[in-house]
Amino acid sequence: MATTVADEKKNLRAIMIACREALDRERAATWSEIVERNVIASEFYRDASAVVLYKAHRNEVSTDRIFADALTSGRAIFYPRVDSATGMIIARRTRDHAELTPGAYGILEPPASAEALDTRNKKFAKVLVCVPGVAFGLEGQRLGRGGGHYDRFIGQFGGEAISVGLAYSFQLLDRIPESGLDRRLNFIVTESAVHRACEAPLPARRTRTKEVNPGGSNYGNPGIHSWWRGLIFLGTNETA
Repeated sequence: MATTVADEKKNLRAIMIACREALDRERAATWSEIVERNVIASEFYRDASAVVLYKAHRNEVSTDRIFADALTSGRAIFYPRVDSATGMIIARRTRDHAELTPGAYGILEPPASAEALDTRNKKFAKVLVCVPGVAFGLEGQRLGRGGGHYDRFIGQFGGEAISVGLAYSFQLLDRIPESGLDRRLNFIVTESAVHRACEAPLPARRTRTKEVNPGGSNYGNPGIHSWWRGLIFLGTNETA
């Protein structure tokens, strides 16, 4: 019987989660700090008026330093809250980690009463979404926990946000199995480098939609929005 994409994802997910959880805490903390400093030093972070973070779970790359910097610099900070009934993420504003409590899947999240991120608000016109993951590819591919929550969440922005995967270098692979509902990321940041993904935030190849492909299937860089194009034209320190 042929192996399906779902089978490939399940097998790879199990291997990569085991590798991540095998990291000792000291090494994970050291690498996380470098990843976070790379994000803070990047132009896409400096240009953002709002950031969506996550509370690290099961040895994921931390975002606590990014939170502290964003708070000090006056950026609006949001954390994801999963609606268990719909499986959708709603980003809700957070000003203190004490506001976060265990929610879906035991992950810390803000209360349902907290202000929701409204991208129609001009104050939040430039949103940076930091995304956790199990494994990543250089073209922005991402293997998540398996629920599709972040794929749906990123899709809600319609290309009006910069999405960044935070990873340890060993999580960056040559190939990631993809399906048509998967969303690619704009950048992957590790302790070693900042990688720019040329085709993010497209779904998997041959499944491009009108939403993320305004220029047609032959368009040079379909789906990249004006903010990201501006970063490219201005020139950045990020590596390809």
